[in-house]
Amino acid sequence: MHNDVKNPTRRQLFKAIGAATAAGATAGLLPGCGKSARHTRENLSFSEIPHTLDARHHLPKEYSANVLLRWGDPLVASAGSFNPATLTASEQEKRFGYNNDFIGYMPLDDKAGPGEGEHHCRSRNSARGLLCVNHEYTQPHLMFSGYNDKYSATRGVSAEHVAVEQAACGHTVVEIEQTADGWQPVLSSPYNRRISLNTPMHIVGPAAGDRRLQTAADSSGTRVFGTVGNCAGGKTPWGTVLIAEEGFGGAFQGDPDNIADPVESLNHHAFGIAPDNRNWGDHDRRFDIGVEPHEPNRFGWMVEYDPYDPDSTPRKLTSLGRFEHEGFTLVSKPGQPIVAYGGDDDEHQFVYRYVSSDIYKPDDFSHNRDLLIDGTLYAARFDEGGSGRWLPLLFGQGPLTRENGFRNQADVLIDARRAAALLGATPMDRPEDVETNSVNDCTYVMLTKNKKRDSDEIDAANPRARNATGHVLEIVPPGQYGRRDHTSDTFKWNTFLLGGNPNAENPNERGAYGQQLPGAISANGWFANPDNVAFDPRGNMWIATDGCEGFGFHDGLWAMATDGELRAAPKHFFGCPQGAEACGPEFTPDGKTLFVAVQHPADGGGSTFDRPLHRWPDNDPALPPRPAVLAIRRRNGNEIGS
Repeated sequence: MHNDVKNPTRRQLFKAIGAATAAGATAGLLPGCGKSARHTRENLSFSEIPHTLDARHHLPKEYSANVLLRWGDPLVASAGSFNPATLTASEQEKRFGYNNDFIGYMPLDDKAGPGEGEHHCRSRNSARGLLCVNHEYTQPHLMFSGYNDKYSATRGVSAEHVAVEQAACGHTVVEIEQTADGWQPVLSSPYNRRISLNTPMHIVGPAAGDRRLQTAADSSGTRVFGTVGNCAGGKTPWGTVLIAEEGFGGAFQGDPDNIADPVESLNHHAFGIAPDNRNWGDHDRRFDIGVEPHEPNRFGWMVEYDPYDPDSTPRKLTSLGRFEHEGFTLVSKPGQPIVAYGGDDDEHQFVYRYVSSDIYKPDDFSHNRDLLIDGTLYAARFDEGGSGRWLPLLFGQGPLTRENGFRNQADVLIDARRAAALLGATPMDRPEDVETNSVNDCTYVMLTKNKKRDSDEIDAANPRARNATGHVLEIVPPGQYGRRDHTSDTFKWNTFLLGGNPNAENPNERGAYGQQLPGAISANGWFANPDNVAFDPRGNMWIATDGCEGFGFHDGLWAMATDGELRAAPKHFFGCPQGAEACGPEFTPDGKTLFVAVQHPADGGGSTFDRPLHRWPDNDPALPPRPAVLAIRRRNGNEIGS
């Protein structure tokens, strides 16, 4: 049992952080989405793992994990074994991509075939499905021999290696099935496909065809090759998958100050396009803004595609705005508009909501496929005292006018960041995953960190200067537990938790968790830098982190209740190998398998292909460290976390 001196109460921790934090604490002490204070110690009963840092992944003793997919694993039987020394772009297009992030599990109906997504997604089959996985970015110094460090692997990359990188980005769809030997890919499946920077896509929605999306290769402004920076994503109840374009600016090179159009010059600066970015533009000229200044405007969107139709063409949804998308996740209620939530993953950026113009009809899949094309995008304002409002990004309303440089709705969506700032939305501490818990029907915002926030910029929703450990907000729409109105323009909010060590001397790094019982959180229960989030069938929250190594231990997964006396009291479940972060946690519908993406293992500390920190997961001296997806199950076959 911890006493109050060594393990301060939640109220004491908030008080210690200062006046602005105290304003957030007032909201944080509200019951929020909690339904009751019932006893929940029987929940999440796994054996907690310790904080550690080594070349292995770690799980509770009653769990096991099999490596399901690794960079370079074949998606077709003819691809053969993986050899990075001889890998070509055409070969990479037949193999699992690099730096896996978002994971979406889409069930397969044993009685349906390709193109019958309506039947498949309703089956809830937890033993056979499609694994839909993002590939966020590439790291040549860990992929290929001969690069001495991370910087040299961005400026002097050969045309052959750039082609492989572009083929390794994007997204993978692969059929998987549960066997006596664990989960396995099905290499004969007609669904298996790669979506890369070479994949043709349509541009749809209000900005499609605008002159700012037109290039020499596409005068229509409605067609583009590929997607990049694919971080988190989402799934729709009509059987499609959403994938985000986040760090797309790093794919482009050139000096924004040399662009004649001042609007595009500022635009390119805002997304980090610079002369010393990776040198893709040397070999693929569309990635040089001096050649194609509009090409970056064709990235930074959400992409929707149909995994059940391998011949379908993905489409970029301009209605959801252009920024560094972490992802968009949906709330779908019959007879009501679709509501989607997302974050812009950068310091001082915003939380967004989209509301469709038409309503969701569960039995009309054709109708539903247009719901993400026509609707309204909003940015969130988090006010003092725990109230908030959604501000519509609509041309002609408020400051979004020609006088402020917007020609039309396309400009508002292309420059969504500028529009949200002018409206008075609240700049946040790097909003990453934003997801709704289907059990309590409240929405949670992962705020990873923001070391750029000055003391005079703190506010109730972002209560710490130089926030190095991140925090989580809970958005409570009007309504009752499990039945809330996500279309309302007003909401309540509270601070669900503050990341960091509860005993840290620096108040700006001191964690605060929902401890209503003595010993509710162990010495291994705290974490830093919440990134991705998932909810199991019972409504428990599972947070994946990105940044714990800065505090001396591995990134991984922490699980916690969102209700009862252990609400917001984390418990440590999974640990990554050194240099890696955990991404994209995803449960099968029955809650008995948890898929986790382990991204960039052995990154950091001068690690390269030729001299890696370690060689997880193969531990083979002939192979480099490889990003991989793990399939985690309880040894007794019961539900994860129960």
